[in-house]
Amino acid sequence: MAQVDIAVTTAPSPQVEAHQDRAGVANQWQLMWWKFRRHRLAMLGGIVTLLIYAVALFADFLAPFSTEAYSSSHTYAPPQMLHLFQETDQGWQFAPYVNGYKVEVDLNAGRRNFVIDPEVRYPVRFFVEGEDYRLLGLFPSNVHLIGPVNPGDQMYLLGADRLGRDVLSRMIYGTRISMTIGLIGVFFSLFFGILLGGISGYFGGAIDNVIQRLIEFLQSLPSIPLWIGLAAAIPPDIPPEQVYFFITIILSLLGWTGLARVVRGKFYALKTEDFVKAARLDGCSPLRIIFRHMVPSFLSHIIAVVTLAIPGMILAETALSFLGIGLRPPTVSWGVLLQEAQNIRAISTAPWLFWPGFGVVLAVLALNFLGDGLRDAADPYT
Repeated sequence: MAQVDIAVTTAPSPQVEAHQDRAGVANQWQLMWWKFRRHRLAMLGGIVTLLIYAVALFADFLAPFSTEAYSSSHTYAPPQMLHLFQETDQGWQFAPYVNGYKVEVDLNAGRRNFVIDPEVRYPVRFFVEGEDYRLLGLFPSNVHLIGPVNPGDQMYLLGADRLGRDVLSRMIYGTRISMTIGLIGVFFSLFFGILLGGISGYFGGAIDNVIQRLIEFLQSLPSIPLWIGLAAAIPPDIPPEQVYFFITIILSLLGWTGLARVVRGKFYALKTEDFVKAARLDGCSPLRIIFRHMVPSFLSHIIAVVTLAIPGMILAETALSFLGIGLRPPTVSWGVLLQEAQNIRAISTAPWLFWPGFGVVLAVLALNFLGDGLRDAADPYT
């Protein structure tokens, strides 16, 4: 008797069919979002990046003190632990405080050392009134997220620097400069990269050769010595706002070449497409074709490239400022703050001066994870 094989097929579950129906009618941005949110590191990087930019936006409210507030009697004071509860006659109650210091003189080293004094308690409150500022540069206020109740009390949650200034407050304010210089620098790099890369790929020929030789010349130059040379040309007596502007321009002039190469390759592949030919026959100018028709066709890829370029800008500004040829005091950035930790004596005396370096590491890692996720999600059909 012959054996008969019977094939049994199972129908897809209603959940699978619903997912297939959604994918069939979804646009490209929805597909990108569905693929991006499956990338857990990218989602974590995106959340951390948003939190860092929120710190930069509301730095005046989050910082307990201003950048110039100091106490000459608390130079290199160590970090204080924030205690949220304390024991009273009625039991444990929510009453934040920090312990004060007592000074011990080291006669052998010829310096004074700060030691946490558990007997001294400085009350701390959330949403406490302090120094005046303008929230978002518009609304006058004097409410800070956290601070000492009594104006004369000192609170150094991350320690103090050589002038007795609060490292936490200066680090929060430094977030604003270090993170925005990356955005502004990438904006200029994006403009030059799309414009010159688009012209190079769209027209080709002699124009393409000139632009590509310029790109190769700029990429052949060692970046650090070139940054040093250009930054050293900035006059030392100009205002900090102009130094910030010049540093941004310097970083932008050297950061557009990689994006221009990517745009050129994309334009070579797109300029023979039907929609580009239709726009050309319709009488559109080359610049309109470039920015209105060709750039939006790979906008997702540009977003990923821009996200990955911001960490490079942040590291470049930090390196220049750390070497003393970038932003200068009284401007506060992470690179300027790291100048305090340039010698072995400062490192041994106050290792907490390295905290701005951890801010740089956290921001760069978060942006890199976010960029990797966007790059993978930019092609949702793979």
